[in-house]
Amino acid sequence: MKHQLMVLVCALALTACADHGARDRLGVQDATLLHSGFGVTQDEAAGAVNSQWISTYAPVVSSGTALALLQTRLDRLPGDKNGYFQAKAQCWINAAQQARQADDHWGFVEEAIGQAAMITMSLENGAPLSAVNPALRTVSTVRPDLWKIVNTIKSDPAVAQCPQALPPLACAEVELMQSGHDAWRRSFSNAEKRLPEVQDNLRQSAETALQCKQAVQTPTSAPAPARGPASASAANSPRTIALKTDSLFRFNGGDAAAILPAGKRQLNDVAMRLKKIPAMCELKVTGYADRLGDKFYNIGLSMQRAYTIERYLRARGVSLPMTAQGRGSENPLVDCQQTKRDVLMRCLAPNRRVEIELVAVAP
Repeated sequence: MKHQLMVLVCALALTACADHGARDRLGVQDATLLHSGFGVTQDEAAGAVNSQWISTYAPVVSSGTALALLQTRLDRLPGDKNGYFQAKAQCWINAAQQARQADDHWGFVEEAIGQAAMITMSLENGAPLSAVNPALRTVSTVRPDLWKIVNTIKSDPAVAQCPQALPPLACAEVELMQSGHDAWRRSFSNAEKRLPEVQDNLRQSAETALQCKQAVQTPTSAPAPARGPASASAANSPRTIALKTDSLFRFNGGDAAAILPAGKRQLNDVAMRLKKIPAMCELKVTGYADRLGDKFYNIGLSMQRAYTIERYLRARGVSLPMTAQGRGSENPLVDCQQTKRDVLMRCLAPNRRVEIELVAVAP
């Protein structure tokens, strides 16, 4: 009898017992999703339908017809079919189709249609659009670390100048919102299952943008410089400056505002040294992280730090060709097996670094 009651309680709860681990891994912060079982609120604060929602989405009488019409209008749009907003509208249509086929009657289908329609109509009318993701009634925030990576990629100028990097970024945002909808309806396992595709799209966007940036910065037709003693020396003995990020950036920070005063002094000194390097050399700035935490968050953080240092050096007069990349926890300098986290963190410090490699330009 006790076992049957436990099964009944789990069945009546708004989240399954086995889902708690998935919920915790999703990093859910919405207080309404951190409670389950009897007494869970279903008021407006918890996402209950209000009159404003009804008036907004009441026109969506037949979701199938609305989606077919939207797809036709989107396909007829002139211009680049792979632009950020066109890709995002298409991904919202796809998300609505998936939810509709899954018999999801919680309102996400209508909200996804609404997002696709808003983008499509703005593109048709030439109206300005915002890349900010909206707050939707049926979507909770999951994996804040992945959203941080999204914002890091979106804020990098290289992404805006690389059309191929935009579609996977736009779809990653929609997929992360769809994962947030799964979490909102307390299907935490389903929410977690969407994340590998989100991560793959983010990685694809970041890697594509990096390739675009390197292609722009790498001269293809410039005449080769004369091979003098300085260039021969650099070619024979590449030098690497390794900077510990613990002394460069505040914890978990990677933008210019996160550079510590001691870090600025280090980078100023590096800039002074690099400005004396012959022009036949180039720099490769590579960010690394330790193995702790989420793999894709570490890749994003290491990439952001490398880009930040590249821009910092350029702003201080370093004119050598530069490329920047993030490698996450690859190429560790030390292997630590301590069990206490604070001791382990100290041991892994050498792996948290940015390397500035000086190499000769091929003749």
